[in-house]
Amino acid sequence: MKKVSIIDVAKQAGVSVSTVSLVLRQKGKISDATIAKVHSVINELGYVHNVAAANLRANTSNLIGLILRDFSDSFSIKVMASVVQELEKQGYMVFLGQPLDEGETLERCLLSFKQQGVAGVIYLSSDVSRATLPTRIRQCLLPLVVVSQLQMEPGCNLVMRDNRQAASLATRYLIGRGHRSIGYIGGQESDLIRQQRLLGFRSVLKQNGMIYREESAPACSDNTHAVSIATRQLLEKNNTITALLCHSPDAMIGCISGIHQVGRTIGKDVFLTQQVALVGFEDMLHVNLTSPSFTYISSASEEAGRQAAALMIRKLKQPELETQTVTLSGQLIARESA
Repeated sequence: MKKVSIIDVAKQAGVSVSTVSLVLRQKGKISDATIAKVHSVINELGYVHNVAAANLRANTSNLIGLILRDFSDSFSIKVMASVVQELEKQGYMVFLGQPLDEGETLERCLLSFKQQGVAGVIYLSSDVSRATLPTRIRQCLLPLVVVSQLQMEPGCNLVMRDNRQAASLATRYLIGRGHRSIGYIGGQESDLIRQQRLLGFRSVLKQNGMIYREESAPACSDNTHAVSIATRQLLEKNNTITALLCHSPDAMIGCISGIHQVGRTIGKDVFLTQQVALVGFEDMLHVNLTSPSFTYISSASEEAGRQAAALMIRKLKQPELETQTVTLSGQLIARESA
């Protein structure tokens, strides 16, 4: 069977080859009727547009390199899915790289991107202990967009979460429900996300005439067992605490165990002294299958992916565009736990 060409499409549609090309590239001022007619003929004839060849002729690329270091980081995974979905809507394809370190394997990843002819790079940062980019990422000559849960060093196009706002929102919500003794559970001392959230937590407490106490925000390894122990110890030392901010989904699960170990339950009623209200900072399926379902501040991961894709496309179309930072605020999703 003869391969259908763009010339065949043009003849069948009764238009020029250049018109079909413009329709395929979504360029030029073509009427809706002509666009519909061309697409109808494409479907009828089974024409397949060779994007790679077209890009080669035009010296352009529809490939975007996406670097994801940590596949266990739920925020980055959700961002990745959103980035891919949004770029595909705009006619771009994603070339995924997962370097195991910031040295040789990252260098090979960037070299592979260059060999594949990617137009730009989106870097999903998952390091919570520093606010600087790997040297090889900083030196990347391609258009670069970074997605992070932290405020990063200046000089890069950045999409980031506002951790201080998230903690402030959660704390105001709990105070509004009558809680006057609130703790923060999870995250290690070096965790910059924890540090940023504690700034928001302390600020709201101060605004409401409440005192922040270091012992009410114990740092610990971010695993369920360590959090369970920290929660039990905190509640044993201070049985007036009626609400906890949970650093991560694992911290939520650990808090449940620790709360039960001291004979208390989870719930939003501040007047029932045996109840402890819980608020998290990320929506996770396994957490929301629990009973009660958890109140949380959304991670804005899907929006982060959309913003990163949009920022990359703007940068490709306008190379002279100044460096931008997009800061995303979380929204409170009130459920049964607080």
